[in-house]
Amino acid sequence: MYLKFYGFKEAPFNITPDPRFLFFARHHREAFDHLIYGIEHRKGFIKLTGEVGSGKTTICRAVLSTLSPNVKTSLVLNPWLTENQLLRAILKDFGLTVKSRDRLSCLETLNTFLLEQLHQNNNVALIIDEAQDLTPAVLEQIRLLSNLETDQHKLLQIVLCGQPELRQRLAAPELRQLRQRITVRYHLFPLTEAELKQYIEHRLKLAGWPGGELFSNEAVHRVYNYSRGIPRLINAVCDVTLLAGYVAGVRRIDQEYVQKAIQQLEGGS
Repeated sequence: MYLKFYGFKEAPFNITPDPRFLFFARHHREAFDHLIYGIEHRKGFIKLTGEVGSGKTTICRAVLSTLSPNVKTSLVLNPWLTENQLLRAILKDFGLTVKSRDRLSCLETLNTFLLEQLHQNNNVALIIDEAQDLTPAVLEQIRLLSNLETDQHKLLQIVLCGQPELRQRLAAPELRQLRQRITVRYHLFPLTEAELKQYIEHRLKLAGWPGGELFSNEAVHRVYNYSRGIPRLINAVCDVTLLAGYVAGVRRIDQEYVQKAIQQLEGGS
């Protein structure tokens, strides 16, 4: 509703993980670089953690769109899988078919594929989102996948991406073998208030905002107090704030419209 009023070409604060809108604040840049490093240098296990809505999935999608064509990738978004379902999901992503649905056949097919990719000088990466919800049995299956290697190379680079509970899950004694194999790890922190202001300006510009200050400093401060620098919450409150500004017919957003948005998001009148 407000796009034409403010001159946007598209909505600036969608909550979908669109890598085009990724803002490289310091911690987001470092998280991105850790994932790229771990995959390109065949480090095996890589772990990325962060609070709900902190931008982990967006970073993962940005990594996928950045990797060179010689890196074959699989992205698993559903953690509620059995061991066999996980294997079949990975094989499907790689365009592989298997004659039998049993685990051994799936592993043999995957191992053959990985060796073929190595001989073609290709790399292979598996990214698992919401990994904090994986069962211990599936985590053990993932550990076993890391055994697919040669004397010199890890055949499969595995990124575990999840909420802080993932660290607690991996701290369990029965998962110590998996935990010890994680050589690259990073915890994603929220934006600072200064970064939040840059984040808002970044997304406004990408959406087509012609320039000038749309959100006042007071409005930005109120957004920060509510969101605590979590991008998903920033997007939610800014989207509703722009709607409130459109309804009021104002072309500069002050803190009163942010407060109206917060009340609406929190279920108030």
